[in-house]
Amino acid sequence: QVQLVESGGGLVQAGGSLRLSCAASGSISSFNMGWYRQAPGKQRELVASITTSGTTNYADSVKGRFTISRDNAKNTVYLQMNSLKPEDTALYYCKVMFTTNRGPGTQVTVSS
Repeated sequence: QVQLVESGGGLVQAGGSLRLSCAASGSISSFNMGWYRQAPGKQRELVASITTSGTTNYADSVKGRFTISRDNAKNTVYLQMNSLKPEDTALYYCKVMFTTNRGPGTQVTVSS
């Protein structure tokens, strides 16, 4: 299975932006991919997903603020996050949908 590694997290003020990347060790062109987040004391949340054909879906909490995209030539999935809020603070990780294959994650912290 492909190995997934996320990057791009960090500390940002409310209203700011971050772009997360999920780099795969091999081709992801045949996989539906998702970005998840896990905050302490909260349930894991599927933030956004993208199918092999590019169809996207978003959690209501991020609609209009986050954009998921993929570049199969670079074996990479992105999550552009704009208008960040303190409640977006979490560990973000990418995952091959409907499998247990996920990356270790990247921390996003939004200060008020």
